[in-house]
Amino acid sequence: MEELVSIVMPTYNCANFIGESIKSVLAQHHKNWELLIVDDCSTDNTKTVLAPYLAKYPNIHYTCLEKNSGPAVARSEALKQAKGDYVAFLDSDDLWIPNKLSLQIDFMKQNKVAFSATGYELMSEDGRSRGVALIPPQKTNYDKMLRLSCPVGNLTVMYDRRVIGDQQVPSIKKRNDFALWLQTLHKTNACYGMPDVLGKYRIRSQSVSRNKLKLLPYHWHLYHNIEKLGLVKTAWYIFCWGFVKGTKIGIKKVDLMQPKRDVEDSVLDYE
Repeated sequence: MEELVSIVMPTYNCANFIGESIKSVLAQHHKNWELLIVDDCSTDNTKTVLAPYLAKYPNIHYTCLEKNSGPAVARSEALKQAKGDYVAFLDSDDLWIPNKLSLQIDFMKQNKVAFSATGYELMSEDGRSRGVALIPPQKTNYDKMLRLSCPVGNLTVMYDRRVIGDQQVPSIKKRNDFALWLQTLHKTNACYGMPDVLGKYRIRSQSVSRNKLKLLPYHWHLYHNIEKLGLVKTAWYIFCWGFVKGTKIGIKKVDLMQPKRDVEDSVLDYE
């Protein structure tokens, strides 16, 4: 029997996009999944959009928080409900290609790894491709995750819950996905990257992470207070974050206009 995958999907005022995100889950070749949608008190018609999916698919679960609390709380609530062998993440405005789960599970099983990520394509708010994809490093340990300031995309991450165990997202409003990956790397040696582009990330003008300068205090809080790094290391990794974001060094990009390799032959071996 296929392993159960718990899919964590926080949402807030994404009525215009969440239906398409759900359809990309429904299209997965791997069929044994549960979709855990946690609504951070949306004020749009999200509930109306979700109603037909909830009525038709018993493996799609919906929870609405009692008050608006931010994506960290929404993700943590979904993780409390997770029953899967694997945990995957998909925000309610992003998309997966149909063989995302099946290829990634095969990769993790064949290479005996508990934490992985894949490449992902950038798309505009209206769904048009930006013509570029970002590819994670083949192996990202704790220090490299810090130096490259989270070189993995949230929508591509998967971990083996049987190895990592149950988790809660660190309580930080922004960069909480990054905080979760650092926490995960305290429990396993590395996040292993697949070079295949298996998702699509929507760049939105109102995204909570678009303004980089406003993220600086959140990085300080993450490094110094959550990760318990000293002042010198905290300052160093903040410098690394600014350097990587400013120069794009360490971030691998792929021109999607070039010929693509067959993702069905994409499972790589790592020693």
